[in-house]
Amino acid sequence: MDPTLGIAASSLNVKSEDFNSFGFKVDEIQTHVNELEKQVNEVEQFYHSTKVQVNNSKDKGREKHLTGTKNPLQGTSHREASASAKMQELMRQFSTILQQLTQHKWAWPFMEPVDVEGLGLYDYYKVIDKPMDFSTIKSKMNAMDDSGYKNVREIYSDVRLIFKNAMKYNDEKNDIHVMAKTLLEKFEKKWILFLPKVTDAETIKSREEARAQLDTQLAQEATYANMARELSKALCGIDTDLNNLKAMVIEKYRKLSTQEKIMLATDIARLSPENINRALQIVAEDNPTFQPNAEEVDLDIDAQSDYTIWRLKNLVKNAPEVQGRTAEGTTFNHNGNTEAKKNDNKRRRVM
Repeated sequence: MDPTLGIAASSLNVKSEDFNSFGFKVDEIQTHVNELEKQVNEVEQFYHSTKVQVNNSKDKGREKHLTGTKNPLQGTSHREASASAKMQELMRQFSTILQQLTQHKWAWPFMEPVDVEGLGLYDYYKVIDKPMDFSTIKSKMNAMDDSGYKNVREIYSDVRLIFKNAMKYNDEKNDIHVMAKTLLEKFEKKWILFLPKVTDAETIKSREEARAQLDTQLAQEATYANMARELSKALCGIDTDLNNLKAMVIEKYRKLSTQEKIMLATDIARLSPENINRALQIVAEDNPTFQPNAEEVDLDIDAQSDYTIWRLKNLVKNAPEVQGRTAEGTTFNHNGNTEAKKNDNKRRRVM
């Protein structure tokens, strides 16, 4: 992208409507470039985060995989819903086991939270880190929000916690301890019989999640691969637009006459050190072999392109030290020999 394009319009001696047209076109291209830059950053961030190396063969395989699928994410959602439904069914079946357990004649101490204050169990919370009871489990099983159970193993863990807490807090000879131990043994036997169903459901759910994750990843990679290709085309289009615009601008140039070039060379020699450096940088931008920082510089005006000459002319035109030059070519220097001394620090020869 040509870095000089932004100031090209201001370097022209053309009609006002031409200037406005060029400026509008430059702004339009700049806006498009800013939008493309955001998309490029998004694509780079995606491939950096996933560490995916894209090549043509993989792209073709991914596109083929997605062909004929209306929406891979819709299938993903369906499979996730199916796996979730299976787990919900298992939880419903598991609730039957809990119902049988809570109907046991020794289940009554564990139905509600321990009445710590009423029973005077002031050290209860020092011994038990996480109290649990069947009413709390039932509430979580019936919850419709994220506070509910996600799978059967969570319920199993809390049921065991009820009995483990009772056995931990009460002595082995205590009736509550004996009741909890007995119910825990009955519960574990039922759990062993139920466990194969849980394992099968978890296996299916794990496979569905892996497949869903793969489908999502493939869909994302296909999307970003396509975005990268479109960006490549768009950036090539930007380069074409810039070249066309530059060519249009150059066509508007009027070639300087020999006398005007002589006057330009004279005016460049009158520039301040700062503006002389700017002039040399302008030449270097269009001529990579030019050495603007050499101790002694030969600048051949006739060897420069029309584009560079008009940029130099624009620089000279706006330079305060040249604007004071009279029609006879006299320059008023209010700073005595200060500027001349500065110019002598580095010799510049304009041919």
